[in-house]
Amino acid sequence: MSQEWSAPDTAALAKIDSTVPHSARIWNYWLGGKDNYPVDHEAGDAFIKMFPGITDLARDSRAFLGRAVRHLAGEAGIRQFLDIGTGLPTADNTHDIAQQVAPTARVVYVDNDPLVLAHAHALLTSTPEGVTDYIDADLHDPDTVLREAAKTLDLSQPVALTLMQVSGHIADYDQARAIVGTLMGALPSGSYFAFNDSVDTNEGNAEATRLYNETGAAAYYLRSPQQLAGFFEGLDLLAPGVVPITDWRPDPGT
Repeated sequence: MSQEWSAPDTAALAKIDSTVPHSARIWNYWLGGKDNYPVDHEAGDAFIKMFPGITDLARDSRAFLGRAVRHLAGEAGIRQFLDIGTGLPTADNTHDIAQQVAPTARVVYVDNDPLVLAHAHALLTSTPEGVTDYIDADLHDPDTVLREAAKTLDLSQPVALTLMQVSGHIADYDQARAIVGTLMGALPSGSYFAFNDSVDTNEGNAEATRLYNETGAAAYYLRSPQQLAGFFEGLDLLAPGVVPITDWRPDPGT
């Protein structure tokens, strides 16, 4: 079974505000994509001026997702993925990687952004053997995420939960931890949690993020490495543990 869409969702497109910078569009701009507006270029360039490493971080985050999903679909044998905070589709999306390894993999994407929704309906298609689905839902409401995901995924069987550069949109750290706990608590033994987010250790990144949060875009909150490690409390860490994303099982020659 597969789910495929051939055109962007026009109702979702009508909700898009091109006058305010948007994190998914800015991230797309940093990755060299075309699904962004001048206001996103302006905000993205201002961020780059203060923290030139942000474009490397965007690419490295995407590469980390690829390595994690390849491991999960391959060595770990996972056949179900719940990707929350999908962002705009680009090359090597979660389902692309998972279904290259395991064509029967089932992937559910979750986001609450109209532009992401429009493009997801058009581009996040599946192999004939597998399933790709999209949920319009908010990470702040994990119960709804789980309820809707259960329509496509069998939550009695192992699931890989991925949160890539998204928990920073939750202002309160304890709330963010609680949301992850709710999501993982609903998944059975043998499930996995793949996660990365930005830390507060670089002054340029911290100041650029502070100014970005003043633009009217959805705010993003940096956290300490120790706080990010706290998201894995109670879970068995795979080697090499909580490390910079470029150090997590880098590909040969990287």
